[in-house]
Amino acid sequence: MKDYILNQLSALTAIPSPSGYTRQVTEYVSKQLRDMGYQPELSKKGNVYVTIGGSGEPLVLSAHLDTLGAMVRSVKDNGRLRPTPIGGHQWDTCDGENCTVHTRDGRVYTGVVLNTEPSAHVADKKEEKSEEHMEILLDENVHSKKDVKKLGVQNGDFIAMDPRTIITESGYIKSRFLDDKLSAAILLGLAKTVKEENLFLKRKVTLLFTVYEEVGHGASVLPADTTEIISVDMGCVGSDLDCDEHMVSICSKDSGGPYDYETTTKLIHLAKEYELDYAVDIYPHYSSDAGAALRSGHDIRYGLIGPGVYASHNYERSHTDGVMNTYKLLRAFVQ
Repeated sequence: MKDYILNQLSALTAIPSPSGYTRQVTEYVSKQLRDMGYQPELSKKGNVYVTIGGSGEPLVLSAHLDTLGAMVRSVKDNGRLRPTPIGGHQWDTCDGENCTVHTRDGRVYTGVVLNTEPSAHVADKKEEKSEEHMEILLDENVHSKKDVKKLGVQNGDFIAMDPRTIITESGYIKSRFLDDKLSAAILLGLAKTVKEENLFLKRKVTLLFTVYEEVGHGASVLPADTTEIISVDMGCVGSDLDCDEHMVSICSKDSGGPYDYETTTKLIHLAKEYELDYAVDIYPHYSSDAGAALRSGHDIRYGLIGPGVYASHNYERSHTDGVMNTYKLLRAFVQ
């Protein structure tokens, strides 16, 4: 199962999917589920959902397919692009990153993200790496706004950063967008297990792959019969947190407040019972699909888990141990 999840991660990160530009990745996930024998559906806003079995007390397991990214805010007179961020994008982590620009008529152009004065041998001082001082240089012979427009590039086109996915022999996983394509791959692994092993589910389980989590409204609409949601997202690794990249993290509180007491306690008890490497932590600057569901008025229980991921919203790092601890906790929870 570990190899399957890692293969799915590599496939998912290779598909550009900043929030609002997710059709290709949802088609990919839907095909994977259909190939397993499931019947996934697509909501009007583009979320993929599929019931994988069971009956009674409906549970939703949610992971998001959308990522951070950018849009073309404007085309400059010198033929460079001024970007605007999608989600909690950190420009200082993208200085020098390769990217692709996706036009509305389907054309794709490569480029590089740079500060407006990137040359150490020229600049008297470095500009702050904020939106107004960042630009996209297309790998095309363009020198004016007119040149760029001839390529079909316009304001509102999507910009996707290269993921640079690497899995080391020692089990470390390095990539952009482990938040949250790593957990999406874990849910695909769970679906595969349920089908191939005819896994008994104690309750009705629906997988939900959302496409607007990074901008705050991914799981704002849930199946009407939902009683509980577990957001399977990235577990945080950082100062004064107990989690590391080898663990499954159980979140007890984020920026929206405490998670459901009973759900969180059950997750902790299962992690202990199955002798999983886990941590319980508080994420001070975090929100999830579970939070989006609550803000939309759903009267449900809610929890949050995920593999430990270091350097969130950056070039991120996790480990296969954290992946498998998360997978095992989900498997225990649905059984």
